[in-house]
Amino acid sequence: MYLSTALWLFAIFAAAALIENFGVRDVWIAIVSLVIGVSCYVGVLLVAGHSSRALQTASAIIGCGALISLAQVADLVLFTPFLGAALTDLVAWLLLFWSVPVKGHIIARAIGSHWYAGIVIAMAIFLLQFTFTSAVTPEP
Repeated sequence: MYLSTALWLFAIFAAAALIENFGVRDVWIAIVSLVIGVSCYVGVLLVAGHSSRALQTASAIIGCGALISLAQVADLVLFTPFLGAALTDLVAWLLLFWSVPVKGHIIARAIGSHWYAGIVIAMAIFLLQFTFTSAVTPEP
């Protein structure tokens, strides 16, 4: 869990250092969004009766989120000068959307359910996090 969290923090602080429009406020929004998401996933585990898998599931969710965040940062920093902002932004959004089936697979295995159930859970949590982030992020 510590390693996953450290990797996630590294990804967020790398974004803050390397991406022009990503500031301290965005770091705090990302941290709160992560807490909301992980809390929801742990809540699903508790409701499903698999509370013993909470640490492993949270570690996997945070770790995969960290790797996807690092891929987004690499995309935005390395490829924007060559491909332009529009295309690299699209790739970053596609990576974000790809995290939904990844996290869906993780939660489906954790609760011993079908993959589609995990996708539905992950999509609901993604929408909750997206709504929160959109609500607290000022318009550019």
